[in-house]
Amino acid sequence: MSDHTELRVGPAGGVFGGLSVPGDKSVSHRSVMLGSLADGRVRVEGFGASADTLSTVEAFRAMGVSIERPDETTLLIDGVGLRGLRAPKVAIDVGNAGTLIRLLPGLLAGQQGTFTLDGDESIRRRPMGRVAAPLAEMGVAIETTEGLPPVRITGAAHTQPISYRLPVASAQVKSCLLFAGLFAEHGVTTIEEPIPTRDHTERMLRRAGVPVDRRPGRVSISPVTRLDLDELEVPGDFSSAAPFIAAGCVLAGSNLTIQGVGINPTRTGMLVVLERMGARVGLFARRWAGGEPVADIEVRQAELVATEVEPELVPSLIDELPLIVLVASFARGTTVIRGAGELRVKESDRIATVVDALRTVGAHVKALDDGFEVTGVPHRLRGGRIDAAGDHRIAMLGAVAGVCSQQGVVIEGAEALAISFPDFAERLASVSS
Repeated sequence: MSDHTELRVGPAGGVFGGLSVPGDKSVSHRSVMLGSLADGRVRVEGFGASADTLSTVEAFRAMGVSIERPDETTLLIDGVGLRGLRAPKVAIDVGNAGTLIRLLPGLLAGQQGTFTLDGDESIRRRPMGRVAAPLAEMGVAIETTEGLPPVRITGAAHTQPISYRLPVASAQVKSCLLFAGLFAEHGVTTIEEPIPTRDHTERMLRRAGVPVDRRPGRVSISPVTRLDLDELEVPGDFSSAAPFIAAGCVLAGSNLTIQGVGINPTRTGMLVVLERMGARVGLFARRWAGGEPVADIEVRQAELVATEVEPELVPSLIDELPLIVLVASFARGTTVIRGAGELRVKESDRIATVVDALRTVGAHVKALDDGFEVTGVPHRLRGGRIDAAGDHRIAMLGAVAGVCSQQGVVIEGAEALAISFPDFAERLASVSS
């Protein structure tokens, strides 16, 4: 899509049939990162190609890793070994990939040379102090620009293992520090988290032969000298399935099946909330892919009731909260969501942008300091225009609002969809009628 693309999504009677979604973005990022540091060739199947994940591919190519892409969803990575990355002469461009700029410093902690990470305007607003401070405790030379990108990391021969309690639950910070712990000369790195966060990193490290000790509220890893991976299968991305699930819950007569979706319990808090609201969402054909649980998800429309979303649930549905707000707009009663302050430092201030977007199309939603208050309306949203504000989640939210509206929704800045789900609009149209 070109800059400032407009997309109009008209109202639909329901969503029907079956579809698949791209490979999980979080797992795709990590497969490139750990595959690049493995010993030997790693084959990745089901890779979720998007602007963000391709930024990760290009970043590792810039650091000397050979990565072939024989087709859209397959990568062949020739790993350079745990300490084999090379510092390029120019800054590594992470684009809009927040996962990349937060996780990569941990892997660079044990490399030789000085690496500079930079990105687009949105990335330059991402707070980096939350990874820089604990990395400094581990003996890593890391400089930020007043707590923001660009970031400079000078690798060390060895890191110092630490025990660190995350002040804010964050899978990205946890993963960065676990990566840095791989390079400790001796000793165990332990990360405590106030609320459980997504555990894709721990699962993939274990597959690579890293000693991982997971206990309630904490995870520990021991240093290694090599990573052993040969093949990784990436499950379908739950966050990419979520907009279709939301539409199916709301639109009368819907009967939709989404195949092969990752249902890692640290990612599927949306399903917990929808169950409380009375939604009809079922999981079938459960299986495993690359160490991750997978299922087919079937969704049908149901009469919904309001609920409360407590802070403890938020890390497991942080990316889906805008869609929860939309679904709550159709539920009987008032839904309250708390503990979501992290949304204010995403690609946009997602609390503000969600409220602005949904009010514009007729929803009754109010911003709280750390969440939302949503009063359901007994009819479809009116429709109108939504500014995506450069945020792919807001663009998807606008599209789902469009199929659930009376008049349709025009999304300004729809090019943001390419960041995580390039053909989202086409797939939504294919199941809407």
